[in-house]
Amino acid sequence: MLRPPVDVMRPRAADALPRQDSVPGGYQYSLKLDGFRALAFVLEGGQVVLQSRARRDLSPEFPDIAGYLGERLPPGIVLDGELCAYREGRISFTDLLRTHRDRARAGVPVSYIAFDLLALPGHDLRALPLRERWELLGTALAGTGPPLQRVLATEDEDTAREWFDALREAGVEGVVAKAWSSAYRPGGTWAWRKVRHSDTVDARLVGLFGPPARPHALLVRLPDGRELRTSPRLTGRQAHEVAAPAAAAGVAAEPVEHPEHGPVRPVTGPVTVELLVITGRQDTARFVRVRETEPWPEP
Repeated sequence: MLRPPVDVMRPRAADALPRQDSVPGGYQYSLKLDGFRALAFVLEGGQVVLQSRARRDLSPEFPDIAGYLGERLPPGIVLDGELCAYREGRISFTDLLRTHRDRARAGVPVSYIAFDLLALPGHDLRALPLRERWELLGTALAGTGPPLQRVLATEDEDTAREWFDALREAGVEGVVAKAWSSAYRPGGTWAWRKVRHSDTVDARLVGLFGPPARPHALLVRLPDGRELRTSPRLTGRQAHEVAAPAAAAGVAAEPVEHPEHGPVRPVTGPVTVELLVITGRQDTARFVRVRETEPWPEP
């Protein structure tokens, strides 16, 4: 039986959707949803682990999803997919950051949208091509329904481009093109390519400017090792969104002097934030949101 932790396969960012005939066997085009990536392991006795990209178990935060998967799917099955919350007809990433109790009180539904199948009882499927895994996924989910469903996907390029343009207002981030011939391998790969509406990057939160409970700016470290101060000033809602995961990761009691940006309170644990980085005479980073925490290597 395939057990956690398992590293996920990650698409590379691309500027445009690849053409269907640009790779042997062609591509599957699927929606890129704005949620929490999670591997779903159904274990003996109906126990379910929802493993985040940072290898954290999210099932205590999404007990309804875990309960549904444990009741409807056999032990030994492993899915890859996205946890998505919905508000007023669109995907709401912010509501995923709330507690289960808060979401239930507000009537915010959550679904698990599966886009890959890594294992069936007694069988590790990761070496199979995506086309076979996709067909097996459809069979495995037959007889299930919301809050569990298979992601919307197509082989038609024109349809994929229509989705990219038309579904942005519904909270769809973009489209992922996956080579039908691709095996499931951990880490980033050009066999899967994501095209997103916004040119954003994930960065590590390394410090807070201002009070820990209501910071007015962030010190962030980009994947290339550069450190930037976010601008413009955080809104009250953004400050609240950052304060809780920063506190959980650990914030220094006293600020230290940064050589370029002045007094800052270091954040000791890993917190990942999404940024819009604008390149110019002096690069600037605009805070977008907190992302699911991932391990970040030290430069």
